[in-house]
Amino acid sequence: MFTIYVYVLDTLADWELGYVTSELNSGRFFKKGAQRVSLKTVSASRETVTTMGGLTIVPDCLIDEMVAEKTSMLILPGANTWSDPRHGAVIEKAREFLSAGAAVCAICGATTALAGCGLLDQRPHTSNGPGFLELFSPGYKGQRFYVDQPSVADHNLITAGCAGALLWARQIIEYLDVFQSDTLEAWYEYFRTGKPEYFYALTKTLPCGSDKTS
Repeated sequence: MFTIYVYVLDTLADWELGYVTSELNSGRFFKKGAQRVSLKTVSASRETVTTMGGLTIVPDCLIDEMVAEKTSMLILPGANTWSDPRHGAVIEKAREFLSAGAAVCAICGATTALAGCGLLDQRPHTSNGPGFLELFSPGYKGQRFYVDQPSVADHNLITAGCAGALLWARQIIEYLDVFQSDTLEAWYEYFRTGKPEYFYALTKTLPCGSDKTS
């Protein structure tokens, strides 16, 4: 079973996590035989976190309780507080995850933290623009590996800009291999376009009698 660690910090950008956490937690579109995943919120302390939307989150565990193995994934959302030194510990844990073959998925402001520690210097990645990384991460040296796309998957590293949450979610789900390929395609196209034909295509990929589309 995969353990998905979701790092939570003050001013967390709620919308960036919505697609991926709801689908992974509910399992509503998982393919037959797919193992459920365990989602755990993790933070630098046990203190309650307040998101950008004003929601409060009590972390499930601390950074040093995370286990870096191939069946682990670390999700790092955007926030306005990534420059706080207290978050350096989770970036070092991200380094450990990548070295162990575990997945690290970062979006928006979280990419600046990875860039600042050199974790994007030698791997294809994206963010809100190379200038964004240069502005907020003076030590950034990965310009030649920057890809101008909403989200970029490079093996066990998946990065995205703030407008790439949907594609980022798709790439994370694909990495975990918990959807059928046709389910994932229809799911993505429906949320990308809003066209009803993709909604119907999505329902047709599900087992007969399934009622998981709400």
